[in-house]
Amino acid sequence: MSTEATQTTVLVVDDDHANQESVARIFQREGLATLCASNGAEAIELLRRPEVAVMVTDLMMPGIDGQELLKTARAMRPDVEVVLMTAYATVETAVAAMKDGAYDFITKPLKRHSLVKAVQKALEKQALVAENRDLRAQIEALGGQGSRLMVGQAPAFRALLEMLKQAAPATATVLLQGESGTGKELAARFVHEQSPRARKPFVAINCGALPESILEAELFGVEKGAFTGAVMRREGRFERANGGTLFLDEIGEMPLSAQVKLLRALQEGEIERLGGTQTIKVDVRVIAATNKDLQKEVAEGRFREDLYYRLNVVSVRIPPLASRREDIPLLADYFLRRFAQKNGKNVRAFSAEALAALENYAWPGNVRELENAVERAVVLCKGDIIEKSNLPEDVVRGPQGAAGHVIISIGTPMEEVERRMIHETLRHTRGDKTMAARLLGIAARTIYRKLERDAEISEGDRALLPKEK
Repeated sequence: MSTEATQTTVLVVDDDHANQESVARIFQREGLATLCASNGAEAIELLRRPEVAVMVTDLMMPGIDGQELLKTARAMRPDVEVVLMTAYATVETAVAAMKDGAYDFITKPLKRHSLVKAVQKALEKQALVAENRDLRAQIEALGGQGSRLMVGQAPAFRALLEMLKQAAPATATVLLQGESGTGKELAARFVHEQSPRARKPFVAINCGALPESILEAELFGVEKGAFTGAVMRREGRFERANGGTLFLDEIGEMPLSAQVKLLRALQEGEIERLGGTQTIKVDVRVIAATNKDLQKEVAEGRFREDLYYRLNVVSVRIPPLASRREDIPLLADYFLRRFAQKNGKNVRAFSAEALAALENYAWPGNVRELENAVERAVVLCKGDIIEKSNLPEDVVRGPQGAAGHVIISIGTPMEEVERRMIHETLRHTRGDKTMAARLLGIAARTIYRKLERDAEISEGDRALLPKEK
């Protein structure tokens, strides 16, 4: 028995015709289309049909049994989830089925609730996989250069992406510097995903979010009895990241006592758990991130100089959103699609006024602030177009994005202040570097050199650079 439909279809495979019909009816009553097969050969033919999403098959059948059919299905249609039915369930057969890629294992006599729940969960997993695949495709289309995690086209962003790609294959530590909200963890994940360690763990910890004692326990692990409440041995982030990458966010907030232990871990490739005496070897690549000027922190005694040099092997600066304004429409559109899908809303685009407001705002909170603003707009949007009124009040009012003004947060490194001033002045002069230099009271060659340092200078402009004597 079968029902023909283009909707999501469950393929039922059982050599017992009565059981086959009974199972098919259960799914039909749940609003699902079904196809039925009496043996493995028939099932293999039906698996070629694109509407088949889940296969529910008996394990014990003559000819091609359920185990062999499962392996064939995983090879032919890895997107199809498989649920096995059997009256001869053992722990060994269940484990073997799961290893071969079965989604679930149902024992006979069959219960309607168990069958329906297993197939619903399989369909939910399938939908989640499809959603993630679609999002990755969107990011690739927006980010270019095969990027699966980063979105942007601006020269500053492309220079960043190229540097991250160059750093990825190495084992050297990487120090990511930039304002809050610029996407430092995203950059760290990108390096990990592009590295030989991509299939190993990526473990992150925020060094500024935990008290000193808890931070050390989280990083290096704890032996039973190390302190009150330590009732069992616990691995730290270094051990969990073994073979992979450890991301230390807000490294500038790490207490000096923890810095000493971190330095040893980086130098020797070994750690000791709190309360322990055993030395544990670890193979971990460390990527650290900060929004502080670590050289200033070193000068003022708040950060160890030897640790700074150990971390600063490959230094990468993440540009603020204000210096990659061309990317605002791309990022906004990406966030719109993501949050529309997440909230089940048919929101398609921004009005011209809304997009202009986004482009003119200064975004002191960088990409994170833009993401939050678009999510709010999607939630509040009543139609399919986001209007200016759906945006946060600060963005609508736009005082921070007014022409001729640059907002600099207290504590921003001087190098970053200079970069922001040059970018905003060039934006004001529509790229005229001579006029920008005159407005800033600096030599034109200074602008050229700073742009060259940031990899944001064209070959034509590079020829204008004065030769070093």
